[in-house]
Amino acid sequence: MTIPVSVTSLEAILVPNSAGASIPAMHVPSKACDCHLHIYDARFPQSADAAALNEPATIREYRLLQKRLGTERAVIVTPRNYGVNNDVTLDAIAQLGLDRARGVAALRSDVSDAALKTLDAGGIRGVRFSLYTPKHAAASFEMVEPLAARVASLGWHLQLHWTADQIVEHEAMLKRLPTQIVFDHMTRLPQPLGLAHPAVKIVEHLMEQGRAWIKLSGAYLDSQVGEAGDFLDIDAVARRWIATAPNRLVWGSDWPHPTETIKPNDANMLDMLARWTTDRSVIEAILVGNPNDLYGFL
Repeated sequence: MTIPVSVTSLEAILVPNSAGASIPAMHVPSKACDCHLHIYDARFPQSADAAALNEPATIREYRLLQKRLGTERAVIVTPRNYGVNNDVTLDAIAQLGLDRARGVAALRSDVSDAALKTLDAGGIRGVRFSLYTPKHAAASFEMVEPLAARVASLGWHLQLHWTADQIVEHEAMLKRLPTQIVFDHMTRLPQPLGLAHPAVKIVEHLMEQGRAWIKLSGAYLDSQVGEAGDFLDIDAVARRWIATAPNRLVWGSDWPHPTETIKPNDANMLDMLARWTTDRSVIEAILVGNPNDLYGFL
């Protein structure tokens, strides 16, 4: 199902904040979407201390990653550093074009209706609550339901970067939300507990109801065996989600990997899909069809 590629005859593509220069070993389908990345651009003021990035992480650099990976579409997620100022994300979407890009904003529940309309017109399709740690959090758990009620009419989703323990703690609220829910980074199941964590049943129930999605991204965040960038202890988690609901999954690079001092090889991260499933139709759904459904690409 994979198409081996010899990089000896191809130009090496060096990308800031990404190890290696090879392209993916598997064939990447047309209109493949990277559904989770961040842009850090010095033209826009940051409201919190920046995550440690050794090299630039603007759209100019990200286009190099697209060239290397063969992806054509992107979903830009406002990082914590900008608080609830989403100008950096709107600018990035505009640079790539609405036919190729969407965004997920960081907001508080006091955002104005006019601002929501502006964000929607600019390609924003969801609100992220990055609450896995309170440091530099732009919002709070108390804001989740009020904001969900306001963005539901826009057809937006809530993207939750929560720990597995937080998913369990807030199970009742998750079941009440009127929007689609997108769980970041494979639901942050801690290793070695992994699939034995009670959050698994909660997320599976929501997916079975057609109310939840999962991003297959950030394998390094919970892996305990990340040598050589393999993160093999995460395989069982990814395979479980693929077996449970292949039509509710999307893939993301998490470039420029702000949590990582040693940057992973993004080609290897994309090739993990071929390690998690041998079904080519599932890979195409994760990279193309599912993002089209979730983010409204045509």
